[in-house]
Amino acid sequence: MKKIILVIIICLCFVIIFDVGIAQGTLYWGSSGPEVKTLQTKLKNWGYYDGPIDGVFGGGTFTAVKEFQRKNGLTVDGVVGPRTAEKLGMSIKGNVNKTDYKASSGGMPRNDEVILLAKAITGEARGEPYIGQVAVGAVILNRTRHPSFPNTIAGVIYQPGAFTAVSDGQINLPPEDSCVKAAQDALNGWDPTGGCLYYWNPATATSKWIWSRKVVKKIGKHWFGN
Repeated sequence: MKKIILVIIICLCFVIIFDVGIAQGTLYWGSSGPEVKTLQTKLKNWGYYDGPIDGVFGGGTFTAVKEFQRKNGLTVDGVVGPRTAEKLGMSIKGNVNKTDYKASSGGMPRNDEVILLAKAITGEARGEPYIGQVAVGAVILNRTRHPSFPNTIAGVIYQPGAFTAVSDGQINLPPEDSCVKAAQDALNGWDPTGGCLYYWNPATATSKWIWSRKVVKKIGKHWFGN
């Protein structure tokens, strides 16, 4: 009898932990809603933020979050994940003003990580061949594993000046179905670039520095290199 009770208790603990994990959300540049207002209010009360309490996670909120992280010994990526939320005394219970996107072929809900990566791919590579869309996602993931870049997908995507789609707002476009699939393939380990950290369109690139990178592959309109 005691063994049965112990098993039941363990199962209940697992369910509770699992539910908490599912409920835990993330706030980052582009999020909006009441939880962003709570974040802005806390940051403003503590002197990190001087912008409007408008519930929109933009540049001012991003900078304030990074300063809070820096002062509190956290990873400085401007993303309010579980550790930063805990330090802020916040409980982020789920997705914030995000559509539950479904790929046309599957109908399975996509998690925040897939959606964010898909949005970046949409902003940077919509119209490219499918393998080129996967390649852009792979570059973002390769950066998360490299010491020169932030170690989270959101941190890499929202690193200041890193991606045109963030600078011009295309990151906020609804992710295309092919880009959702490309994000999943990249997250599942497909890397058509062979480990590249950079890509650029030679017809539109304005950075002189990017031309110093060694070209490894050309996929669609993008060149990929290190």
